[in-house]
Amino acid sequence: MENYSNPVQNQSGIPPKTWLVESILVTIFCCQILGIISIIYSAGVESKFYRGDVAGAESASRTAKTLVMVSVGIGLVSIVIFVALGGMAILSGMMNR
Repeated sequence: MENYSNPVQNQSGIPPKTWLVESILVTIFCCQILGIISIIYSAGVESKFYRGDVAGAESASRTAKTLVMVSVGIGLVSIVIFVALGGMAILSGMMNR
């Protein structure tokens, strides 16, 4: 039999951050695959917490955060590359005139 403690008795009684909004935003604007995986982890944070699995909720929250941050990083690097390539194409076009 599993021992589920009352979440109110655990430290603050407040579940960890879910990162759900951020996960949805990176799914829409950036990296769909990592965003969807992040949404899955985000959705499990509160359910695990209220079942008494505080460690599992914290782990899911950290994983969702990591996936969101990696997605944002990939998005920023992609933007920088596209801007740089676009700038080079414009400069190349000007020099060929």
